[in-house]
Amino acid sequence: MNRDETLLAFNAAGLQRVRTDMESLVENSIRLASRLVSTALPVGASRLGGQPDLPDGEAWPLLGDAPMSFVGQIRLEDVAPFDSNGWLPKTGLLSFFYDQNQETYGASPSDCGGWKVLYLSGGPASLRPRPFPDSLAQEARFKVCALTPASEATLPGSPAQHLPDLQWSPDEVHRYEDLLANYPSAQDHTELHHRMFGHPEQIQDDMQLQSALYANNLEDPDDPAAAPFLARKADWKLLLQVDSDYNAGMRWASSGRLYFWIELQALKALAFDRTWVVLQSE
Repeated sequence: MNRDETLLAFNAAGLQRVRTDMESLVENSIRLASRLVSTALPVGASRLGGQPDLPDGEAWPLLGDAPMSFVGQIRLEDVAPFDSNGWLPKTGLLSFFYDQNQETYGASPSDCGGWKVLYLSGGPASLRPRPFPDSLAQEARFKVCALTPASEATLPGSPAQHLPDLQWSPDEVHRYEDLLANYPSAQDHTELHHRMFGHPEQIQDDMQLQSALYANNLEDPDDPAAAPFLARKADWKLLLQVDSDYNAGMRWASSGRLYFWIELQALKALAFDRTWVVLQSE
C-alpha cells in the first residue's frame, strides 16, 4: 500500500478529525521480499544469508574471538529507486553481521560491538565471495535468499510513541487499532516483513528510545544527561529489519526480529559504525 492509498484508508476508518496526525505518522519504507534460491547469485547481489561478498583484505567481523553470522547484504543500486528520502548512497553495498550466539539484545550499552555494518563503496569487481570461517556454527550459516525491493507505506503500532501530545478520543484509538489489524491487508500479517526505513513491526519496547540512550552509553531515561539525546530520538531510523525467515534458516530468538537502527546524522555521514541493534521476540 502506498501513501495515497493509506490516506484513503484513514477516511474509510472514520479518522478524518485526526487526519493531520495520521498524515504525520505515515512513513515510506523499502519492503524486501525474500525468495530461497538454489543457484549462486551474482557477486554483489542483494540477499539474505549465504556467504558475504567482501573486498580482499576486509576481515570477517568478530565478536571477541568468534566470527559473527552474516545476515545479508543490500546492493544500493537495487534500492535507490525506492529510497524516497534519498538517505542512502546510490551505489555500493551494505553488509550486515550479528552475534552468532544471538546473545546481543541491544538492551544495554554493554551490548555495543555485537554487530557490524559495512559500507563497501567499490563495485562488484572489488568483491569476492568469502568462505565461512571454520568456527562459525552451522546454525549461524544461513541459506541464500534473493531480495526484491518495493515501496511500501508504514504506520506505527503505537501512535503515542511518536505523538507525545496525542489527543484522540477512545473511539478514535479503537478505530486506529481496527485499521492496523488489516493494514495493509489481513494476508500481509501472515507474511515476512523485511524492510529498510519506515516504522518497524515492533514486538516489545520503543527502540528509538533504546537506541538514543544505549548508543550514548546511558541507561536511565530520567538521567539529566539523557535529555538532549532523547529529544532527538526521532532521528533514529530503521536501517534494516530482518524477520525470522525460515527459508533462510533464520530464527531470531525463536520467532522474533532483528532491527538495525542508525541516527540520521550518522547515515548522511556514511558512519555505519554508529548503528545500534535490537533483537525482539514474543
